[in-house]
Amino acid sequence: MKSSAGFTLIELLVVIAIIGILAAIAVPQYSAYRIDAFDARAQSDLRNAISGQEASFVDREQYWDCMNAGCNSPTLPGLKLSPGVSLACTPRDGGSKFRCSARHPQGSRTYNYDSEGGTFWQT
Repeated sequence: MKSSAGFTLIELLVVIAIIGILAAIAVPQYSAYRIDAFDARAQSDLRNAISGQEASFVDREQYWDCMNAGCNSPTLPGLKLSPGVSLACTPRDGGSKFRCSARHPQGSRTYNYDSEGGTFWQT
């Protein structure tokens, strides 16, 4: 009787098929997680910009008009934008109210805030 060690061709093909199925499931999920992470960056930066606008309002009694890197400290106290996030804040009603929006180009949403009523929405 002949003794052999190792795997048969069928066993190897089954393992390769299982790995292929797992990869087909994992790759789309990974892409969705990346998009969610980029959206979370934009949302976090928007919330930080809102806090910076409110802190600045205490000193200046009006809100800042700024875009992207122009919103970083010292314009808005404590704000440092995440890489790639686009942020725009615009004062309204003579500087007594403001509206901000943030988006990451690799994300899927734009996050918006209006200080009149404290309204958040996404598009």
